[in-house]
Amino acid sequence: MDSRLELLRAVTETDGVVGHEDAVRALMADRLSAVGEISYDRQGCIFCTKAGTSASPRVMLAAHMDEIGFLVKLVTDEGLLRFTPVGGWFDQVLLAQRVRVTTRKGSYVGVIGSKPPHLLHDEDRRKVIQQRTMFIDIGATSKAQAEEEFGVRPGDPIAPVSEFCALGDGSRLMGKAWDDRVGVALAIEALLEAGPDHPNTLIAAGTVAEEMGLRGATTAPWTAEPDVAIVLESAIAGDVPGTKPEESSEKLGAGPSILFREGAALPSRAFREFALSVASEEGIPVQHGFLEGGSTDGRVIALHRVGVPVLVLGVAARYIHTHAQIIARQDYENALKLLVAMVRRLDAARVESFTAW
Repeated sequence: MDSRLELLRAVTETDGVVGHEDAVRALMADRLSAVGEISYDRQGCIFCTKAGTSASPRVMLAAHMDEIGFLVKLVTDEGLLRFTPVGGWFDQVLLAQRVRVTTRKGSYVGVIGSKPPHLLHDEDRRKVIQQRTMFIDIGATSKAQAEEEFGVRPGDPIAPVSEFCALGDGSRLMGKAWDDRVGVALAIEALLEAGPDHPNTLIAAGTVAEEMGLRGATTAPWTAEPDVAIVLESAIAGDVPGTKPEESSEKLGAGPSILFREGAALPSRAFREFALSVASEEGIPVQHGFLEGGSTDGRVIALHRVGVPVLVLGVAARYIHTHAQIIARQDYENALKLLVAMVRRLDAARVESFTAW
């Protein structure tokens, strides 16, 4: 496995459920400690500040460390766990999936279960099983064993279990949490590849709790104090049966995505045009993204102080918000190439020409 695949494996297999991003934060600190100054905010965000040839502009590369998951609600008398989701899950993708519960005494793999279909009435078998009726079995024989021996308590984080692997000829990469570990990997590699002569100060920011209220992105700009920000995200691939081009035209292998809209927010037009021109100069294919539901960290970063010009750069992923998501390696590599080309051009004069709208 080459060093890039090793990084991608590490970031996807590391657990970091919303509010429990500790291991991902430690991974970023380990990978970037030799590159720049590491700092943190009180919300749990991490920053690596790398000096270039000029103190300004300050260019923030933001990626959220958290992934969707669950929290323990209670333990039944039989030792089974009732749970609540953190982040947006589709109930249909949950049953029979493996998860890992992290407690004060260790980590325990379990499986999401429900009432067997053999015990359901015919009309109930045709209905979607709802998450609120499901439970997690970690092999405990009783409530006492789960709580006392395994250390299970309400609020313990539960993360999907999904091994990273390359599919087919190696051009497709499958793993959990590409949303947004693909952004975390891009931020790490961009600082490593930018060299010493970028005409700005780079700040890689790993934010927390994007999946539940954009909390980290709300506080992170007060530490980073960016003049511009590039939000590194996953994009939603529409190249699967049943998805219309007007719903999502983004495809695996067709290049990184530049977002034109995210929910009720519009990224900076001037910054977007700059990114498109750099992509053209570098011969990098790009796609156009329109996120009509939901939003990214960019929505709140753009509102910092008097306004921050924001660009959202994404890598298309299939099966987002499931245990097993797929990206194209060439999309990741082209996103990195475009990102590095942009930061090497973002000098004071260029950034001064941008607006936040």
